[in-house]
Formats: sequence, structure tokens, C-alpha cells
Amino acid sequence: MLLVTAAAAVAAGGTGAAVAANADTGRAGAAPVAATGIDWGKCEVSGPDDPMNQAQCAQVEVPLDYSRPGGRKISIAVSRFKHTDDKNYKGVLFVNPGGPGGSGLPYAPALARWIAGTGHADVAAKYDIIGFDPRGVGSSKPALTCDPNYFNPVRPDYVPSSKKEEAAWIARSAKYAKDCAAKFGWLLPHMRTTDAARDIDTIRAALGQQKISWYGFSYGTYFGATYATLFPKRVDRMVLDGNVNPKTVWYDSQLEQDKAFEKNMKSWWAWIAKWDSLYHLGKTEKAVEAKYYATRAAAKKAPIAGKIGPDELDDIVLTAGYNTGYYIPFAQALSAWVNGKDASGLLDWLNTGGEDNDFAVYNAVQAADAKWPRSWSKWHNDAAKLYKQGYRFNTWSNVWYNAPIAFWPFNGGPKFKLQGSKSLPGLLLVQSTQDAATPVVGGLEMHKVFPSSRLVFELGGKTHANTLNGNACLDDKVAAYLDTGALPRSHRGPDAYCKAVPELNDPDPTAMRAKAAGARAGKDLPVGRP
Repeated sequence: MLLVTAAAAVAAGGTGAAVAANADTGRAGAAPVAATGIDWGKCEVSGPDDPMNQAQCAQVEVPLDYSRPGGRKISIAVSRFKHTDDKNYKGVLFVNPGGPGGSGLPYAPALARWIAGTGHADVAAKYDIIGFDPRGVGSSKPALTCDPNYFNPVRPDYVPSSKKEEAAWIARSAKYAKDCAAKFGWLLPHMRTTDAARDIDTIRAALGQQKISWYGFSYGTYFGATYATLFPKRVDRMVLDGNVNPKTVWYDSQLEQDKAFEKNMKSWWAWIAKWDSLYHLGKTEKAVEAKYYATRAAAKKAPIAGKIGPDELDDIVLTAGYNTGYYIPFAQALSAWVNGKDASGLLDWLNTGGEDNDFAVYNAVQAADAKWPRSWSKWHNDAAKLYKQGYRFNTWSNVWYNAPIAFWPFNGGPKFKLQGSKSLPGLLLVQSTQDAATPVVGGLEMHKVFPSSRLVFELGGKTHANTLNGNACLDDKVAAYLDTGALPRSHRGPDAYCKAVPELNDPDPTAMRAKAAGARAGKDLPVGRP
């Protein structure tokens, strides 16, 4: 079996110097670099959530390395959607969509709209909502990218049918890591979540705020929890939705996902079978699953419309495992191709590349945060075992999504230890029990780490990080917490429960209300795997 090891030294920024992991002691360290305020201006890009162009944007300079605050600087792109209720102003509410690698710049106006959409516009009006692109992301400078053509179709099959096919992906992953080191070796050791959390505290100081509130989805829960551990006295309120399991950061988390996604994809196939009169893909879950894999095999031999091979097909429909709001459009698109050879629906969802910044940051953060196996036999054997056990859909695609880390120019870590503090106020954790991207155990483990937290379960919910998406039971609890700090009473295990909304969790494609499914679905498009 091939043994994968990283080079002992990799050129950093063209200087020939070796790069090394930036270990973190877990201490908050000195106060952030003195800030004199933020010079707000117009945002270069305004999305549909800000039709009046009311958001403001800026760049905030931060140290590359907080152990050398006077050294090299980078900058963080920040946006602000200002409060309108002066009398009841509550301060700043940061929002992070996850990833790692997700751009949060457009989320300042988006979060305001989503909260208003739940009937709680008065709550959003009390906060300055702060969006941002974490270091290396999007409009922050520099933006990390390693190979802008990496995701161009058609890619080699994720599922290797031979040693030769697996070797092709290994070589591809190793080259990607080498390209990252060659272009951004000076930045990679400083991409830990703790670095990004310190950036938040620098921005807090620049905003002139003593404390911040936080709304984090998916990886944003780990990001927020890291800030809460480093700076517990600077936290006001914190909503963590779709919680990362702090015990499995990060290699083991992808193995957990493989099992959870298999279950959710089977749920989608069973739903398609339920509506066979519309989609004609099979009358049982097993029949639909067989039809999908037959379609996938055919796409390997002859890519759909010349652009959608097996990987691209997997990537498109994977989102149904994230969000039930995609059940209908993806079933329609798959049916149109299988039954009518109409590829237009699938092509509408094809990502033809250009997401390399997301992918590069995803790998860079997870590689720096924790140690990963360096022996390829470990990666191969774990994947082969899961695949043999029947976890077919996501196992090998998840391997290759993370595989560049096996070749990274340094082995990251140590893993930062999250921990609660007596000075930390109550946190609100929300967890859907059938969330595949961040399986339910993550909510339970995060709850244990932070004794001041309260955990709300969405029973049967299959959509990832599902607040502000039409479940009034969840959304009312979030709004009450953000407004008054109200939390459920403490119990053993989860502290409160909400049932999944039937029309969202099991959409009816014959009803007009099905169009509302996934009303906030854009946020749930997978950015990275957590």
C-alpha cells in the first residue's frame, strides 16, 4: 500500500523557507492591535437580500500572525447592516455561514431578511448585523486559491474501480497541496480557526464594542465556540445551528458524515419512489437507488451533455442530502434526463468550476486546525471499509474532498480544546436530528462542552442548520433568545424539542406550498463539507 508523506520542507512564498504549523496554546493572549474605527463605504456587490443597497462594507487590517502583531498584515472584508431601533439597540451580531471557506459578506442583509421573514423584524432591527469573509476568503485580502481549474468537468470517477484510478486521484490531490504551498506557503500556517477568531476580536475592537453576539451555521458553530473559549467575557449571545462535533475535528468528522448522508440520500430516493407517478424512476427506494447508480455508471462511459460525469452528478444531487428544499428540483432534473434525455435541468445545477477559493480555504483551515493521517493506507482502508458496509454515496467523494490534506506541507494541530467558562453567558444550540453534514451527536457533544448552553432538537429534521427556514417553533425560540436572552429550562440531554415541519421535511410536489420549501435554501448549498 502506498505510504503518503509530506516533504520535510516546502518553499514558502518563494523564499525557500520551510513552513510549519502554527501551534496555539489556547490562551487569548494580548489584546488585539489597537483599532481606530472602520472606514465604511458602499459594497461593491449587492445581492437580492439588499435591494436598496443599504449595507456598508470595509476592509479591516489584522496581523497575519498574532504572536507578531507588528509584522505582516492581511485584511478582512466586513459588511454591516445597521440597526433601525435606536431605543432598543443591542450591539453587533456577527453571522458566519460555515464552510470553512464560506463567504459571509452578503449575510449581513440576508440575516436581517431571514429573521424578518420569521415574523421577528423587530428583533433584527435592534442589531447591527456584521457579515465578513474570514481570512483567505472571497473579498478578504489575500484570497486563497491554489488551482482555479481543479473542479472543471469532467473529473475522474470518485469511486476507484482500480489501483490506477485511485493513483490518479492521489496524484491530483498531491499536486493540489503542492500548488497551495507554492503560492501561499506563508499564509497556510496561519489559517487556524483560532487565528480567525482573533480576527473577530480585532474587528470587535474596531467597532468600538465591548461584546459581540454571534449566529453561526455549520462550521460557524465551531468558529463561534472557538471565540467563546478564547474570549468568554466578550460574548453576549450566541446561536449555534448545526453543531460540529468537537471530538471529531476533523478527520473523523468526514467518516461520521458518510454514514449520515447515506441515510439522507436513501430518504430522498424513498421520497422519489413515493411520487413515482410524477418522476417514473422506480416505485421503491431500492428501485430508485438502482436507477440512480445505473445513470451514474452510464455517465462515466458517456458524460451527460459532455459535461456531467459520475462526480458531477453526485455533486449535484448531494445537496438533497443537505436540504429537503432540493428534493423537487433535483427529482425533476434527474427524471427529465433518465426518461426524456433532457439534460437542461441537471446542467442548470452544474458547477463548472470557480469555487476553488472555497475548496482551498476548506482544506487550509482543517489542515492547520488538527493532525490528519499521513499514511494513505489509513485513508484507503477507512473508506474501503465504509463502502463495503454499504455507505456508498458519499464515502469516496469525501475522501477526495479532503485528500489534499494528506499531502499538506505540514501536519497541523494541536487541536484546540473547546471549553466552557463560568463567565460565559448562556448559548443557544439548535440541532436537527437527521442533519447529515453535522450529525446529531455534534449537538450533544457541544452541549457537554458548554454547561451554560441550552440545546434544542428539531425532531426528524433532515435539513442542515435549519433555523430561519420555516419552522416557527425553532425560529420563535431563536428570536426570543436574541431579543431577551430567554433560554429553555435545563434538562438532561436536550433542553427543548421542536418537530420538523411536515411540508418542508416531506414536500408535496403537487401542492403550491412546495415552492416555499427551502425558502432559505441558498444558505444551505454546501460550502465545504461541514
